[in-house]
Amino acid sequence: MKVLKGFQLIDGTGSAPVEDALLVIDNDTISGVGKAGEVPVPEGAEVLDLTGKTVLPGLIDAHVHLFFDPVADPLSLALQESDNTATIRAVRNGAKTLRAGVTTVRDLGWRNFANLDLRNAVALGIVPGPRIVACGQILTMTGGHAWSCGLEVDGPEGLRKGARQQLRAGADLIKLMATGGVLTPGVEPGSPQLEEEEMRAAITEALKAGKRSAAHAQGTEGIKNAIRAGITSIEHGMILDEEAVEMMLERGVYLVPTLSAPYWINLKGLDAGIPQYIVAKNKNIMEKHKKSFQMALKAGVKIAMGTDAGTPFNEHGQSHMELKLMVEQGMTPLTAITAATQTAAALLGIGDEVGTLTPGKQADLLILDRDPLEDITALSQINRIFKAGKIVKP
Repeated sequence: MKVLKGFQLIDGTGSAPVEDALLVIDNDTISGVGKAGEVPVPEGAEVLDLTGKTVLPGLIDAHVHLFFDPVADPLSLALQESDNTATIRAVRNGAKTLRAGVTTVRDLGWRNFANLDLRNAVALGIVPGPRIVACGQILTMTGGHAWSCGLEVDGPEGLRKGARQQLRAGADLIKLMATGGVLTPGVEPGSPQLEEEEMRAAITEALKAGKRSAAHAQGTEGIKNAIRAGITSIEHGMILDEEAVEMMLERGVYLVPTLSAPYWINLKGLDAGIPQYIVAKNKNIMEKHKKSFQMALKAGVKIAMGTDAGTPFNEHGQSHMELKLMVEQGMTPLTAITAATQTAAALLGIGDEVGTLTPGKQADLLILDRDPLEDITALSQINRIFKAGKIVKP
C-alpha cells in the first residue's frame, strides 16, 4: 500500500486541478483519491510526500508503430529487415516509450502478427513496455499505402476474410487504409484507396466480434468513405472539410491527428536523407493538416493524442512533442492532457481500466517537478512513472 500526498492532481477528466491532493495505491489499483483530509490514509502505508509536484495519469499514445525505426525511410527499412530484427527493435522502442511516461499505446500495424506477440509478452512481464492495444496486420488494397508491411486484400469478400484473419489471431481492432499516404512511393495522400463497401465489410466483422476500427485517412473523399463505413477513428485527417467534420460529430468518430509526423519530416528534410518524394508530398499537405486539426477542434470533434512514432525522425518516447504541437495549434494544456488520457482511453475501449486517476483504475501515473498546465513541456522531464502501481522510472 502506497500513499502519495501534497501534490497538485490532474485527474485526466478535464476537471480543474486539485491542490494538496492525496492518492492511495493498493497493489496495482487506485483505491482512493481526492483532497487531503477527505481520503482516509491506510494504517501502515508507505507515504510519499510530493509537495510541489504534479501528478497525472500515465499518457496514452493512440497511434504508434513500435516495429518502425524512425529513420529517413522507415518503409524501405521494413522491406530489408527480417521479422526477428524488427522485433528486437520493437522491444527496445517499447521500453523507451514507457520510460517517457507513456503507459499505454495502440500499435497500428506490422506483418505476421508480431505486434500481437509483443503485446502478449509485455502483458506477461517477459519484456518491459507500455500496455499495448494492437491491430495485427494493416489491411490495404493491392499496391496500397504501406503494402510492404500490411496484408493486401481487395473487394468486400477479401476485406471480410482479412478482418476475420486478424480477429482469429487475436487483434484488438482492425486497421484499414482508406487513402494513400506520404511514405509510400507512387501513391498520393489525398487519393482514396479502399472503397466504402470494402471497409464496411471489414468493420462489420470487427463489430460482430465487439472490436473497434481505425482508418489511415488523409484525403477528404477517403475520410468520408471511412466514416460512412462505420469507422471508430480517423487517423491523421489531414484534409478535412466542413461536411467531414459534421459527419464525425454526428457519428461520434474520433480524430487522431498525429501532428508530429509531418512536423519532423518538414524539420529534417532532404538534408537528413528523407527521400524527395516524401518531402514533397509532406510539404503539399502540412498546412492543410494544421487547418483541419483546428477545424475539428473548434467544432468539438473528439480528439485523442497519437504521435505516429516510427515515421521519419519521429522518435519513440516523444509524446510530449505531440502535446506541445497540439497546444501550439489551439488546445489548452489541460485539453491536450485530456486527449492523451481519458479521451485516448475511451477510443481504445479501455476507459474502465486506465486514462483517469479515479478509484478502481490501474495505478498508471506520472509525477512531474513542474506544472504542465503552465508549460506543457514539463512533460518532457518526468520525476517518476508508475505502471500498474510499480515504479518504472527511476
